[in-house]
Amino acid sequence: MANNEVAKGFFPKIKAFFGRLGKFFKEVTAEVKQLTWPTWKELLNYCLAVVCFVALMALIIGLLDLAFGSAMQFLAGLGK
Repeated sequence: MANNEVAKGFFPKIKAFFGRLGKFFKEVTAEVKQLTWPTWKELLNYCLAVVCFVALMALIIGLLDLAFGSAMQFLAGLGK
């Protein structure tokens, strides 16, 4: 009798799981259809902005590294 009780509870849970999974993918598809994608020109502008920002940050970090490195060498040379 225990196997019968397990079987009665198992299959409805599996069916409910796949039902929820199907509902999730239907909702995801509906949301993706509502998206507005950037035009090619907007995409290029966004990419250019990101590349410029990364280059600027690399320059700033490089200059800070150079400054702190020089300061540490100066301080290390004071003790000699």
